[in-house]
This record gives sequence, structure tokens and C-alpha cells, in this order.
Amino acid sequence: MTRRTVARTLVYLSLILATLVVLLPLAVVFLTSLKSSKEMANGSGALALPDDPLNLDNYVTAFRDGQMLSAFGNTAIILVVAVGGTILIGSMTAYAIDRFHFRFKKLVVTLFLLAALVPGVTTQVATFQIVNSFGMFDSLWAPIALYMGTDIVSIYIFLQFIRSIPISLDEAARLDGANAFAVYRKVIFPLLKPAIATVVIVKGINVYNDFYIPFLYMPSEDLGVISTSLFRFKGPFGAHWETISAGAILVILPTLIVFLFLQRFIYNGFMRGATK
Repeated sequence: MTRRTVARTLVYLSLILATLVVLLPLAVVFLTSLKSSKEMANGSGALALPDDPLNLDNYVTAFRDGQMLSAFGNTAIILVVAVGGTILIGSMTAYAIDRFHFRFKKLVVTLFLLAALVPGVTTQVATFQIVNSFGMFDSLWAPIALYMGTDIVSIYIFLQFIRSIPISLDEAARLDGANAFAVYRKVIFPLLKPAIATVVIVKGINVYNDFYIPFLYMPSEDLGVISTSLFRFKGPFGAHWETISAGAILVILPTLIVFLFLQRFIYNGFMRGATK
């Protein structure tokens, strides 16, 4: 009993410590976003409470001068098209790999795995030349194409779920006269809802938070997304950390709300994919 109590105590202490490590920076950013420039100039502590807890002037400045409305719109377009394309391409690719038999099938799967292991930075020069040659540079199509075409993880997520679907369902549909695409559309795809939810959340957060691709391929200010718009605060607001913190909170809020409402899909999706 003593060992069990000690072990349980250590577990709870480690969880509390991990929670503090995660929440402490967020608390500092949130408190800073509510402080005035005068409070920041006076050198108030990072965890010191603001004089006016309802001070929203920094949020108004960040939203207006940071062009956050346009940034949220560009991010939404990229997010919807890229995630939708990833679901379509990933699920169809996984369906073809699992259900069809063709020459060099194992080689194709191996190449997918090797592609996931190659660092993306090593191929950026070639990728940039390809994107530029197609005339997609400095447009929303550049990040959309890159997000849809480089997600090997989503293919493996769909592949694990499709392998758990009995082939007898495909055969029954074939007996009713369905072709390969009809089997995918009417039988396979509706059964992939847990995998789709997992990919939407994981891929969506990745696209939402990404900075490198939008910054490199969309230099125009009118094409800014939330990450690059927040980065531009370093110019006119280089010393105004209260405004930068308010912009950071505006960026964090949507992902936090979505995660709180859909977190069970993440856990259930990964667990079902691992156990089936």
C-alpha cells in the first residue's frame, strides 16, 4: 500500500507540474494582453494583475491594425480547401493501397514511409521552383497545394481504419453492381467518420498554426494568414508586448474552442485506429 501511495503521489505531482509548465506561459500572455502601455513601461511583473481586468484596448488595436479579419478569412479558405483535399486524397489513396492488388504495391507503401522520414527543409529549393513554375507563388493556391500533397500521416491514418473494414462489405456491394468508385463512396467513406474527424482536427491545427509555408510562399500583406499577421506586429509594435500578446490570444482562442468541443474525437479516433 505504501509503494502504491507513493507511486500515485508521484503521478499526480508530475501531472500538476506538467500542467503548470503548459499554463504558465499562457497566463503570462493573457495578463500582459490586459495591461496598458504605461503598466508595461513601469516594469510590472509578468504575473502581476492588470490595473483594469476589463481593458480590451489592446485587442481592438491588434484586430484592427493587424488586419486580423482578413487574416482569418485567408486562413479559413486555406484550411477548408486543404483539409477537404487531404481527406479526399488520403482516403482514396488508402483505399487503393488496401483494396487493390497491383505490381510494386509493397514498394509504393515503402516509398510513402520513406517520404514521411525525409525532412521537408531539404526539399524546399526544389519545391519552391515547382510552385513558382506553376504560377502559384504569392497566391492562396501555393499553401493549399503543399498541404494537400505532403500529408503522408493522413494516408496511414485512413489506411489503418480501412483495414478494419471487412472485405465482405465490398463484395456485397459488388454483387449489387457497384463499381470500385461506388464501393468507396457508398461503403468505405461513410465508415471512415472517426478517421475523418481525427484528420480534420490534427491536420486543421497543423495548417492553422503553420508559419513557414505562408511566410515563404505568400509575401504580400493582403494574403497574410493569422501566423504571418501576428509576426508583422514585430514592426510597428516591436516594443508593445501588450499588443502582441493580445494578438496571440486572438490566434489561440479559435483552436482552443475547437479542441475543447472536439477533443473526444481525437482520443477516440486514435484509439479506434490503434485497436482495430
